[in-house]
Amino acid sequence: MSSAAIWRNDVLASALSSAQAGQGSILLREATLDNRLDALRDVAATLLEAVDSLRTAQPSRGHSIRLQAEVQRFETDLIRTALERTGGNQARAARLLGVKHTTLNAKIKRYKIRCDGDADEAGKVIGEREMAA
Repeated sequence: MSSAAIWRNDVLASALSSAQAGQGSILLREATLDNRLDALRDVAATLLEAVDSLRTAQPSRGHSIRLQAEVQRFETDLIRTALERTGGNQARAARLLGVKHTTLNAKIKRYKIRCDGDADEAGKVIGEREMAA
């Protein structure tokens, strides 16, 4: 049995047990589940776009891709997207990304990401280094 089928069975069992608790409780859980699924779809779409952009990106001849710079750019984009979706709320963005709040906060400081979602000097420096290379 696939994990998707198992997950569906778990959701169905949960919904059936919720039905016994009352109709209002079911509606609340369905709304919560829908919100989580929407957030997951958005994150998955962002990840797929990033993967597609990496597939289509061709490094210039004679230039190498620096792994650390690419990882930093990718993480910065994901963090910015999560912060935009949560209105700058770091705790909710951390939950959306599946990391601890302290980890997200450390990365925001390390990459010097402004909480309003705008790029800062660190992102510009990386872009300038890539263009100069």
